[in-house]
Amino acid sequence: MKALFIALIAAGVFVPPASAQSTITRAKSDHLIETYRAYIGRDDLYNSSGARLREPWQIIRQDRANFYVYGRRDRGDEADKFFADKRNRETLEAMLASGSISPSAASMIVQGDIWINVSIYGDGNIGDRLDVTVSD
Repeated sequence: MKALFIALIAAGVFVPPASAQSTITRAKSDHLIETYRAYIGRDDLYNSSGARLREPWQIIRQDRANFYVYGRRDRGDEADKFFADKRNRETLEAMLASGSISPSAASMIVQGDIWINVSIYGDGNIGDRLDVTVSD
């Protein structure tokens, strides 16, 4: 009987009661990768085809594309290493959804003519979330 029990455990057939099981999940990292400050100006409110952007994440992404791809930089825009990589810019929507932005900050970004502070959190060069605030 003891041999059968050991064989069942080795085969993965024996499963302990649910109360004895544990779940391993990967917590979102709170490691600050980088911060930057940028001005959201008129050029940031439109995509490269000229269509008006309506979501804060679209506008922030366009600001970074303008900075790195198109050379359209507002005075005072700061560089960041993270969004210099196009693949990282493509994750911006999901990162903002996992992070934080107040409804009033989101509204101000969509209107433009505002300074934003962006904090990028993650692990190494893999971003998990963004926290975005507005400032004077």
